[in-house]
Amino acid sequence: MSANRSIAPLKIIASGVALPENKIYSSMLDEKLNKTTGFVEKHSGIEYRYHANNTDSQAQLAAQAIENALQQNGLPPQSIDMLINASAIPVQALPCSAAHVLEQSNLNDGIACFDINSSCISFITALQVAAGMLATSQFQRIAIVSADIASRGIDWQDKESSLIFGDGAACVIVEKGDGSSGIISYTHTTHVDGIDFCEIRAGGTRKNPRSGMTEDDFLFHMQGKKLFRMASALIEEFMQRVFSESNLQLEQIDTVVPHQASHLSLEHMRQRVGVTPDQLIDIYRHRGNQVAASIPSALHEAIITGRFYEKQNVMLIGTAAGLALCAMVLVP
Repeated sequence: MSANRSIAPLKIIASGVALPENKIYSSMLDEKLNKTTGFVEKHSGIEYRYHANNTDSQAQLAAQAIENALQQNGLPPQSIDMLINASAIPVQALPCSAAHVLEQSNLNDGIACFDINSSCISFITALQVAAGMLATSQFQRIAIVSADIASRGIDWQDKESSLIFGDGAACVIVEKGDGSSGIISYTHTTHVDGIDFCEIRAGGTRKNPRSGMTEDDFLFHMQGKKLFRMASALIEEFMQRVFSESNLQLEQIDTVVPHQASHLSLEHMRQRVGVTPDQLIDIYRHRGNQVAASIPSALHEAIITGRFYEKQNVMLIGTAAGLALCAMVLVP
């Protein structure tokens, strides 16, 4: 790290994941949707993804990811003094999902917990908030977990969006560290011209039994072509801002951990942004789009394959409903 570059101290000390039991091959969806063999894999770019049963608990899935992170790294549950739930979809409107996750976990009752929701980039936002919390020295060790069961909201009539989603959870555990690791830059923009390009209308005050709603309001809706065009038009200027704020160029980033939005978005990272195969973490073919769990799941993959701690600079990046773009550059 150069002497003139300041960082917000943050150390990722553990990571873990959890997946539902059901492995859903694209060939199974070919049959479900009455498509020819190979249709779903060709159009989605996915060999298989995982879908929860209708009765599986999102909070339990999150708790399993926390337990996996703790066990794999030999950390006692009682060492966690804050829990941040960074998921796109809540367990229910009230109380916060973090309380539900805490109830299902082995973490100590009584610790601080709350939700952060910025859709698919919730995990990056949570890391930034966690760094601020740790800087106060009031908290020593924070668990950040993202868990989404996207399959509950799939509209199977929508060929554009129904093929790409998978369920899952991922957790990282962070400390303040000794200052040698942390956040170099955090860049986050929101462009409301795309506010209705990705949405689930129900679940809040806008669409409910008193204001009026239909079953369709509870399903995920995406205007994929408009979303992709808008994100594509914004990404180059956004990346220039990221490089300016981090004082780094793309070739100085060892590992890029993107939101696994779609095979087209990952190809765009390669072709338009210029991320090389050696830099890019790509788990999309076997996970699909796991919504907010996507980025921490890909980060876990980077960690267990020697592409995180062994590197000098790592970037987390994604787009989200809103339309939002977010990137964080880290020293591992």
